[in-house]
Order: sequence, then C-alpha cells, then structure tokens
Amino acid sequence: MSVDPAPSIRPGETLALRELPTFDLDTFRRNLCDGVRRGQRVLALFGQPTGDAGATGETGLRLFLVLADAESGTFSLQSTEVGDRYPSLTLDCTAVHWFEREIAEQWGVVPDGHPWLKPVRFHRSYRPPRDAWSRPEGQPIMPSVTDFFRVEGPEIHEVAVGPVHAGVIEPGHFRFQCHGEHVFHLEISLGFQHRGVERALIGGPDKRTIHYMETLAGDTTIGHTSAYCQAVEALAGCRAPLRAEAIRGIALELERLANHTGDLGALAGDVGFLPTLSFNGRLRGDYLNATALICGSRFGRGLVRPGGVAFDLDAERIKTLIERLEPALEDTAGSLKVLWQSLSVQARFENTGTVSKALCDELGLVGMAARACGAYRDARHDFPHGIFRFTQIPISTCPSGDVFARAYVRGMEVQRSGNFVLEQLRMLASGPTTAPMGPMARESVAVSLVEGWRGEICHVAITNGEGHFAHYKVIDPSFHNWIGLAMSLRDQQISDFPLCNKSFNLSYCGHDL
Repeated sequence: MSVDPAPSIRPGETLALRELPTFDLDTFRRNLCDGVRRGQRVLALFGQPTGDAGATGETGLRLFLVLADAESGTFSLQSTEVGDRYPSLTLDCTAVHWFEREIAEQWGVVPDGHPWLKPVRFHRSYRPPRDAWSRPEGQPIMPSVTDFFRVEGPEIHEVAVGPVHAGVIEPGHFRFQCHGEHVFHLEISLGFQHRGVERALIGGPDKRTIHYMETLAGDTTIGHTSAYCQAVEALAGCRAPLRAEAIRGIALELERLANHTGDLGALAGDVGFLPTLSFNGRLRGDYLNATALICGSRFGRGLVRPGGVAFDLDAERIKTLIERLEPALEDTAGSLKVLWQSLSVQARFENTGTVSKALCDELGLVGMAARACGAYRDARHDFPHGIFRFTQIPISTCPSGDVFARAYVRGMEVQRSGNFVLEQLRMLASGPTTAPMGPMARESVAVSLVEGWRGEICHVAITNGEGHFAHYKVIDPSFHNWIGLAMSLRDQQISDFPLCNKSFNLSYCGHDL
C-alpha cells in the first residue's frame, strides 16, 4: 500500500506550518495505519479550529497527528480537515481511541463508529454550543457522566469506588462489573481535576506559563518543565549549554528515583510487607531533599528554565550531594533485596494484573508500564535530547507484564538512574548554565519528548503569525496508560485493584489538565 510522505523532524527542530501537509481523510487514515504497522507510535492527535468564524459562528476543524519513529529517531507530522462527523479512526488504530474521545468532547465533532464515545474530562466544548454530553437542543453526541458500560446477567453486580477516596489521594471514579469477586470490566472516569491549562497557555509564553508547566502534574515538575523548555528552545533556535543539560538530566533522574522508591514502598505496604514500606518512605525523602539541595524545592520548582537552568552546582554542593546519595542508594538496594527475597510478596505480585505485550502495543502504552510488558521503548534512548545525546542509561524491561514486572522495572531503574546521577555529578562539564533566548519562530510547530518517571511526556507547540502560542498540546504518560490499568483488572479479583492501581500509579491531574 502506497503511503503519502509526511515531513519529519528531530528533537530540537521545528517545522513551518506551510510545510505541514493537509491530506484528505482517507490518506490521513492510511498513513496512520501504515505507520503503526511499521512500528511507529501515536504521540499526539488533537484538533484546532481553522479560519475565522462566519456569521453562524462555525469554523472547520483541523486534526494534527504526530507519529514517533524510534528507528530513525524522528517525529512525523501531518494533518487533515474534518466536518461535524467523520468515520472514526479508532476502528483501524486502537491507540487513538482516547484521543478521539478528547477531540469529540473539546470540539463537538462525532467520530462515527467509535466503540465507546464518552468524554474524558466532562467539560464544556471549546466551540459552544457544541457540548458533547449536555446540549441545550438536540441529541447529545456522547453518554453523560452517569452512563457506564454495563455487563448484564444473573448475579452480575456493580461496585463503584470514588471519586472521593480514603486517605490523601486525587479524585477519580472506578466502576467495576463483577460476578462475586471476579472482575469482568473496569471503567475509569476522570476529569475531576480539569483546570483548563492548555487553553490558558494560548497567547503565551508569559510570566505564568512556566508555573503552569511546573504544576501540570506536581510529582513530574522536572519532566514537564523540561519538555516545555525543549519546545520553546527549538522554536527560538536556542540550545541550552552542556552544563545546564547535565543538571537537567540529574534533576530528571532524581525525580525518577524519588517516585520509584516511594512507589516500591507503597507496593510493599499494599501486601503488608512493612520493612520495605518503612525504609522507602524515608529514602524517598532523601532523594527529594537532594533536589531541594540543588534549587531549594523538593519537587524541583524554579530549576529548569528556557535556555538552561536557574541554579548552578558548586564543588561543595556536588560533594554534599554525592555524600548523601551514595548511602541512600545503598540503603535502597538493601530495602529492595529483602522485598525480592520475600516469597509471600512475590506470590502476591506474580500473575496479578497482567497486560500482554500484544495488548500493550495495540493500546499504545508508554514508559515503565510498557517496559514491564517487554516493550523496548524509552525516549532517552529512542529520541535522545540534552545530556542523553552523549550518555545512555540502559533500558530496563521485564516480559511478564504483571505487578511484579512493574515493580521490578522500577527497581532496575532506581539502580541505573542512581549510577547515572553519581556519574554526572563527578564529571559535570564546566561552562555557563544559560543561553540567550530569542523570539520564537512564527507559524511553526515544535515537538518535544521527555522520558518522565511514568513514561514519555509529549508537548506540541504551534505558534501564530506573531510568534506566540496559537495552540499548545500536552500529553502526559497517564493519558496513554489509564486504559492499561483498566485492562489489567480483567479476570482479576476486585481485591487486587489497590495493588494494580499502585503498580501503575498514574496521574489524575496530569490526565485532566
């Protein structure tokens, strides 16, 4: 099957909008399906209105698609225009199912034939009065917030959990279809944390933009801010100095260390294994405090800025960091050793919440959850940028796809990220930590991809004729992976849900934006 060529860019490059082709929908679909068959992955699919609204207030909708080609290390971009209805792309490419639901909710268009066309955030349409689930006139195009998939049959019952949960946790609703303890289906309903961040970014960058980025997902400050800086640096033709890139890399891996260590402790707690739970709670604090030693914030706020970093590391601070991190990493290794040696822990972890490699690829899962299914994908390796152009962290994988695999991949990444941080601290390049930022290119698009601790973080920035954001798209790894959690509960016991949920530990606010 012939494929119409679409332009490709590498990390740090931009593409003028006039060079971005707009294919007819059939060609667009063919390029999408062929790319996925050849091993490319869907990074982003989103809509943007075209032209000025006429007397009726109507505008067209242009769909943008970004595919990632790990073999060439490039991003392929293309677009198409659709009307109020179009044949769903999900029927031919499962990985876009969540994207199409988002587009339908945001812009009020109908992907005909979509298997479960339900809003993902339950907010008003960006083109009123096109609200997908609550239209003042006419039939809503989507199920409402109270409509859930149902399994019918004798003794089938529903279990509803959330959105308010026990403990300190963000809101999300989980609806189980069960027979006794056996789970047939889990539907996850989110959107309670929707803040309208993407819409607030239009017209920027301004003084508030960087603060939006640092709080998109509070436990991924470095990941999201790094993705933003890479995008605006590409548009401005700026490259951060090597020393700044090294400090960014150190902060990114410290963020990974803190979150993986905390999650491994929480997984131990979910099965009642107190030694690792207690140790890792303290050790997570050690890694957070290491980030605070760099910039004064345990979550890294204020550190990463367009053009470089706002804080440098002197010799004394480097020495202190190494002295603190070496024993912390040693203690973490010891804490995990007793976890892996506990047969009762392994009995609960193994064969619980399994997601196959085939299903992982079909759904487009990313990050640690995908690597735990045996998928060999990591943006630091496949699309290197910054310090990762010069040094590599080995990719950690495990083939079983269960809770054990997701825990074990975390454990391997703790060890390898720790070694990377110590190595970078000991050989930190000399030189400046900032580079001047010029104006951003006009009517252009840039794509950035950062391997955050949950997985790949994709930012797509499109500028207008004045060099400001005409559209800004954020795809947190949780956007790809919530469906993976739902699939992991198929044919499991409902009592396995807390353990499966923690093994993914996805972000509510990173999804809801």
